[in-house]
Amino acid sequence: MRHLYKTLGGALLCLSFSCAQAQKPLSSQEAIRLNQVGFYPNASKIAVVVGENKGGKFFVKTADGSKTVFTGQLSEVKAAELSGKPTRVADFSGFSGNGFYVLEVPGVGKSYPFEIKSQVHGPVAAAAIKGFYFQRTAIDLPEKYAGKWHRPAGHPDDKVLVHPSAASAQRPAGTVISSTKGWYDAGDYNKYIVNSGITMGTLLSSYEDFPKFYAAQKLNIPESGNTVPDLLDEALWNLRWMLTMQDPNDGGVYHKLTNPAFDGMVMPHEATKPRYVVQKGTGAALNFAAVMAQASRVYKNFPKAFPGLADSCLTAATKAWEWAQKNPNVAYEQDAMNKSFDPDVTTGTYGDRDFSDERLWAAAELYTTTQQDSYYQAVNMLPDAKMPLPSWAQVRLLGYYTLLRNKNQKGAAQKDLPEIRKRLLQSADDMVTGAASASYRMVMGRAKEDYVWGSSSVAANQGVLLVQAYQLTGDKKYLQAALSNLDYLLGRNAVGYSFVTGFGEKSTMRPHHRPSIADNVAEPVPGLLSGGTNGNANKQDKCEGYTATSPDEMYLDADCSYAANEIAINWNAPLVYLTGAMEALQQQAGFAAKSAK
Repeated sequence: MRHLYKTLGGALLCLSFSCAQAQKPLSSQEAIRLNQVGFYPNASKIAVVVGENKGGKFFVKTADGSKTVFTGQLSEVKAAELSGKPTRVADFSGFSGNGFYVLEVPGVGKSYPFEIKSQVHGPVAAAAIKGFYFQRTAIDLPEKYAGKWHRPAGHPDDKVLVHPSAASAQRPAGTVISSTKGWYDAGDYNKYIVNSGITMGTLLSSYEDFPKFYAAQKLNIPESGNTVPDLLDEALWNLRWMLTMQDPNDGGVYHKLTNPAFDGMVMPHEATKPRYVVQKGTGAALNFAAVMAQASRVYKNFPKAFPGLADSCLTAATKAWEWAQKNPNVAYEQDAMNKSFDPDVTTGTYGDRDFSDERLWAAAELYTTTQQDSYYQAVNMLPDAKMPLPSWAQVRLLGYYTLLRNKNQKGAAQKDLPEIRKRLLQSADDMVTGAASASYRMVMGRAKEDYVWGSSSVAANQGVLLVQAYQLTGDKKYLQAALSNLDYLLGRNAVGYSFVTGFGEKSTMRPHHRPSIADNVAEPVPGLLSGGTNGNANKQDKCEGYTATSPDEMYLDADCSYAANEIAINWNAPLVYLTGAMEALQQQAGFAAKSAK
């Protein structure tokens, strides 16, 4: 079975056949959309049969097809909300036997194989974090840890130039600084503070919410075996880099570390052009302050492993906050910068002109860590009734998550917590309402607005919010809804792809990710979340091959498709949270295994 994986040297490898063959699925498998990894025994188990068919019954059979273990009735035909294509649902939630199976629909065929067991998403949860290891700069990735994706170190960044836009009296243009470590941001080789903000905030929140789960998880990274959870060891690689991006003279934070232009499709060690730290900005300072305040709280639990780190992070956070208070509206405007300074910079902008959400998040983290009301009182924590889903440009909910996670802390937040809780639960209820009767029986994908650049992270962040609602209420409807979005990411969607590299027979094979394309390995680096379906992708990247007309089907598994098939650290982070939460909460939620029938 091509979709089965095992861990060898920390890398996920196919057990048999070529992963590349997964790009040519049988028509029957294409028509039956389901989570290609599998299901928890006592959780819901849904497949969607797409296209015209006259089937009535469906059968769950052992993987070799020799034995029928469950018989069910397909639902009535329902048109998909966006494409209008006919869909029927096969619900086999009543079956809970452990093992490998296929779903067969007479007249249609068989599905991809899947597994039923407790902890079925454990390998995905581990690979999603290990994906960050593969994004590390400035360190060799040896075969012992990286398997067939081993590579030499790229971008030591120990001799980085201060760009004229970032110059100061103490650090004039051309000053050489060291800004090593960190993760490559996405499919490119640059490092961005703003996008590191939501990424680190989500990863650190994963640990804060589920510390026991992450304490037991082993990833086979160089730091494995020490006294620190591997998740926090991996996050530390980026945290150390972020600390180097603060100007020690004034507390300001550089927006990004970058080449002037994007590299070609080459391996990291082959990209050797000069690199710069570029312009300080309010968005960078506030993202940095939030992350450092949260990191201080988290790493304080490991004083022997990291003596002084918590204090250093908090000092850095307060200095960045103070800089942002003095410089409240310094936006990163790349085009304007390029008119004044050379060399021109044309890499990712991460431009933002509204810093109210970043200021709210930073204030919430500093308030929670220091227990000083002055931080909370420095912002309007309830500027309106909206609860916008997190993205790199909109981080308000990260602050709310932190406040609700620490709801028993005495202080100024107490007066607003009931309203914040009410609004978050209302947002979760809005997501859940109608999901059970939708064509794909899930939260994600019923509205065309879901299919933006990075829609996979929309699904994952919806899942994070739903887990937060479960944590607040104990109501399993939220957890089941969150799980449905994980089903979406792993194959139950309008294109039938698992958007997580290395998982599922029909998974993303050609992501816009330089190492995956340039390394001469057929399979992409595993554990990376493709950006996924994007209703405007054909207009944005001009990649040839798009044929869809419906926004939920606008996807192309090609490396030229950076608008639908790039990877990014801020997309992988909520995948880490969602898969980790499902694994940590499966027994609480009634997902515990039954004995096989």
